[in-house]
Amino acid sequence: PYIEMAHLEDYDLHFVEVHAKQENRFQYPDAELKKLLDPKVKAFFIVNPGNPYAVALSPETIKKIGAVLEKRPDLILLTDDVYGTFVPGFRSLLGEFPRNTIGVYSYSKYFGCTGWRLGTIAVHEDNIFDEMIAKHPEPIKKLLDKRYGGLTLEPRKLAFIDRIVADSRDVALNHTAGLSLPQQVMMTLFSLSELMDEKKDYQKACIGIVKNRVRATIEGLGIEVGENPLFDYYYGLIDFEFFARKNLGEDAVKWMKANVHPLDIVFRLAEDHGIVLLNGSGFAAPDWSVRISFANLDDHVYDDIGRAVRAIARGYRLAYEAATGKSAVPAGASKAPDAKR
Repeated sequence: PYIEMAHLEDYDLHFVEVHAKQENRFQYPDAELKKLLDPKVKAFFIVNPGNPYAVALSPETIKKIGAVLEKRPDLILLTDDVYGTFVPGFRSLLGEFPRNTIGVYSYSKYFGCTGWRLGTIAVHEDNIFDEMIAKHPEPIKKLLDKRYGGLTLEPRKLAFIDRIVADSRDVALNHTAGLSLPQQVMMTLFSLSELMDEKKDYQKACIGIVKNRVRATIEGLGIEVGENPLFDYYYGLIDFEFFARKNLGEDAVKWMKANVHPLDIVFRLAEDHGIVLLNGSGFAAPDWSVRISFANLDDHVYDDIGRAVRAIARGYRLAYEAATGKSAVPAGASKAPDAKR
């Protein structure tokens, strides 16, 4: 929801996009990270590993972020690490830069309990947030005294994390904040289960399941994809424009983009193949892309997804040839004779 939240009038945020492109294996290049050096940028929000591209930050990228913090020690980092448990050896920004980082984690993906709404927000005891609050000018401090005065006799000593909790229930309902008792019990059981699993058998099983589904999808697509140790295998993104350009050719892709709506892909998947996926554009991915979750469908469905995408591409090829009288020529292939009408 971070993309939509930035536009809400409740927050009145101004945002700067920092791009991690496919060509750079979804790592932030120097030119993009330089945007964070602008003192007008107060916070850097990041999902690590990303959604939907499902790649974690590399050690090199984390080091670059550290270099930014050396120049911007006041920069706030907010990292959502919900998919981190699917990357062996994952390292959070909260572990690397504890003073500057707000860590967000949900149990929903790893334990398959999305409906329970279980999650945590964490900050280090030694953090810049309490220091920034203490440096507010006196008029702002008085406003905050009034806001949090009903919770404590010394509101100026109220920690940042406690203010988050209070704000989550409009302050006045602070006594109702947090998880319900059943949620607390469930989170405790999940946590104990993970702590007792010293061999990480559950994690290995989860990673094995999603890995096999990714491989099945790739096989169905009829393509080859190299291994990436930073890939979490939880989500996948089919760049249909790239796929079509390689298999149908540039001319067919130009015709397709001029005559077909990008959402047509997901509608065809649903109507013709009984497969419901989301379009990538809803996640700031390319318009001509499809997002796959490898966590919520039966194993046998994933090679069907790959074959269905190929079938849709064939349909576009036939439509292009019927409309233009030309044969679709895949990238790198010799030009074929024009199709007969």
